[in-house]
Amino acid sequence: MIRVRHLFAATVYLAMQTGLASAADLKVYSTIGVQAAMGELAPVFEKQSGDRLAFTFNTAAALTKHIQAGEHADAMILTRANLEALAKENKASGHITPVASSGISVVVKSGAPKPDISTPEALKATLLKAKSIAYSDPAAGGASGVYVGKMIGRMGLADQLKGKTKHPPAGGNAAHLVASGEAELAIQQTPEVMSAKGVDLVGPLPGDLNKVTHFAADINTSPSAKSSAEAFVKFLSSPEAVKVFKARGLEPG
Repeated sequence: MIRVRHLFAATVYLAMQTGLASAADLKVYSTIGVQAAMGELAPVFEKQSGDRLAFTFNTAAALTKHIQAGEHADAMILTRANLEALAKENKASGHITPVASSGISVVVKSGAPKPDISTPEALKATLLKAKSIAYSDPAAGGASGVYVGKMIGRMGLADQLKGKTKHPPAGGNAAHLVASGEAELAIQQTPEVMSAKGVDLVGPLPGDLNKVTHFAADINTSPSAKSSAEAFVKFLSSPEAVKVFKARGLEPG
C-alpha cells in the first residue's frame, strides 16, 4: 500500500512538472485599440492554456518602430499594414490573422449635452463651437490621430481649431481629457473612448468621414514558444473573443 501511495505521489508530481514545463510566458505587443478587450480575454486564454501573457500596449505605429529597432514580441496585435511591413523585414511570420475593426467616435463628459454630429456639416459646426477638442497626437503615429488631423485639414478647420486642440500623452486615451474636464469633446477609436469612465458616447463620425481601422495578429518569426503563440492568435477568432470584441465596440474579423 505504501509503495502504491509513493507511486501515485510520484505520478502526480511528474504530471505537475510536465504541466509547468509546457506553460509558456508570451510577450505580446498590442495596439491600444484592443486594450480593453484584451483585459477581458487574457485571463480566459491563460486559464484555458496555462500560458501567461505579458502585454505592452501603445499605438500600432510606436510598437512597430520598437520591433523594427530590435525589441522582441512573441505575438503582435497591430494594424494589417504594420504587420505586413514587419513581415517584409522578417520580424513577423506573414501569416496574418484578421482580429477586429474599429471606426472613430466622439465622446463628451458624462451628463453633458450631446452635440450634433449627424452630418459632415453638423460635425464641422460642432467642432467650431467646441471650446476644446482632444484627439491623439498625429506625431505619435496613432491611426486615429493621424486620420483626425488630416480630416480637420480637409475640412478647412486647421487654423480655427489649432488653439483649442489637446493631445493625450503618446499611447494615451483622448477621452480621459474629457473625463478630467481638460477638453469638451474627444475623437478617437470607438473601443478606446468606450473604455473610458466619465464620458458619454455621442456616436461615430458621420458617413464617409468615418475611417475603419483593421487590426490583425501575427507571431514573431522566432517566438519563445511557437505553438503557444499560434494558439493565442487562433484564440482571438474564438467565440469568446468575438463576444468581447463586439461588446467593446469592435467588429470582429
